[in-house]
Amino acid sequence: MEKLSASEEEAMIAIWKTGPGFVKDFLQAMENTEIPYTTLASVVKNLEKKGYVKSEKFANAYRYSPIIKQADYRKRYMKGVVSNFFQSSYKELVTYFARDKKISAEELKDIIKLIEKEK
Repeated sequence: MEKLSASEEEAMIAIWKTGPGFVKDFLQAMENTEIPYTTLASVVKNLEKKGYVKSEKFANAYRYSPIIKQADYRKRYMKGVVSNFFQSSYKELVTYFARDKKISAEELKDIIKLIEKEK
């Protein structure tokens, strides 16, 4: 699975959110609505070439559906982030967010409770 560019990720998020749909549907679902329709259409075509979406022809338009699940992409992407930036240590990842004050003690307690439940 190839890493996506920022614009491809933004398009995929809209596709996952929308489900099967047309480029206009994805454009409406995107937070950055300043992207031109033709640009988004090109990005979606690239996603199809990369194997992230498939298309079905309806009259003179194409309906696109995700092939790759969002959870699968997230898992692979996060594994790469942890490996590349945190020496393959999730502890280092959490420590980074704690030091940068991006995660509170209360949130850490919730995470610990979640981990303990899984045992």
